[in-house]
Amino acid sequence: METQEKPCANCKLRAKYDNNPKSLGGRFWRWHINFCPGWKGYLQSLSEEERSAICEKYNYKK
Repeated sequence: METQEKPCANCKLRAKYDNNPKSLGGRFWRWHINFCPGWKGYLQSLSEEERSAICEKYNYKK
């Protein structure tokens, strides 16, 4: 069975946040990940080390 890459890995809004966290798209993306089921699934698909690094990078505490 092939593993599909989650869309969150290449999200355009996430890229906007990475380039400029204070942009409208970046702020929207950061707000959106608080309840997005896709983001939660993406985090669950990562290893513990990758997950903790991403949570720290984006100040995600859930």
